[in-house]
Amino acid sequence: MTIVRFGAIKTPMDKRTSYIQANSNGRLHPADEPAVSPLNRGYLYGDAVYEVWRTHAGVLFAFAEHWARLERSASALHLALPLTATQCREEIARTAAAFRSRTGESGELYVRLQVTRGAGPIGLDPGLADRPDWTLLVQRAPAPVSRALRLAIPRALRRNPAECLNPAWKTGNYLNNLLGVGEARRCGADDALFLNQAGDLTEVSAASLVLVEGTRLITPRLEDGLLAGITRSLLLTQVAPAAGLAVEERSIRPAELGCFSEAMALSTTKDVVPVAAIDGKEWPEAPGPVTRRLMTAWQKWVYGYAQRNPGLRV
Repeated sequence: MTIVRFGAIKTPMDKRTSYIQANSNGRLHPADEPAVSPLNRGYLYGDAVYEVWRTHAGVLFAFAEHWARLERSASALHLALPLTATQCREEIARTAAAFRSRTGESGELYVRLQVTRGAGPIGLDPGLADRPDWTLLVQRAPAPVSRALRLAIPRALRRNPAECLNPAWKTGNYLNNLLGVGEARRCGADDALFLNQAGDLTEVSAASLVLVEGTRLITPRLEDGLLAGITRSLLLTQVAPAAGLAVEERSIRPAELGCFSEAMALSTTKDVVPVAAIDGKEWPEAPGPVTRRLMTAWQKWVYGYAQRNPGLRV
């Protein structure tokens, strides 16, 4: 088993890292080749849902959990999925094989599935759509993050409230996240950490937040307005308890950040990443001991998952 250590050096760009293989409704093609109608509602209105997987040891990680979340997102938008879970796995395998054949890549993969309501006459009425369509994208998995992240809390905007565009839905509309990242970058940070309307911490633009208090992991509640992250769920319910760490979900105010000894971000593509700063709060020794413990425990757990699920190899 190979464990990826914090501080891994990124590899230079080559055709393996730059090429993206697309599969549009079953047709394989390079991703930079036009394939979507200008009347597609995903393009016009963000009328779409999506999911992202990655492989560990060549195995598609947490496929069922991601598929279940895709179904929940599609149901919330009253959007019929045009693929079954079995068909999706088959198309991922076919797209991954085409990517490997084109690039010679033998390493880990990133997989994204986007489903839109389809195309049709211009207009907001969902009934104008002809039929749902889908696109798969496969590329080389991103290299491990080589340093601890610095986060900034946007002041110009807050996380979408659940009563508007619910953050629990993984939709094609990420303008809130995008604008927050832009503000954070202008402040010299790597990413944005959003507040909800009540002023509580929620999540990073595309990752979950976990803070450390002693040997206890503290994370915002889902009810505070955040995506139910797959990595977050697995780490908090299985990996952390097995590593002897208690977990608490509660609302967290920015003023409390000084009470925590460590911070980290969790996501499918990043796994467990240490955080070095949130606004004025600094953790100069990041990753701290608890974060390192979790990073190691997570890597062991996901490779154990790969051994237990050889049928998901792509």
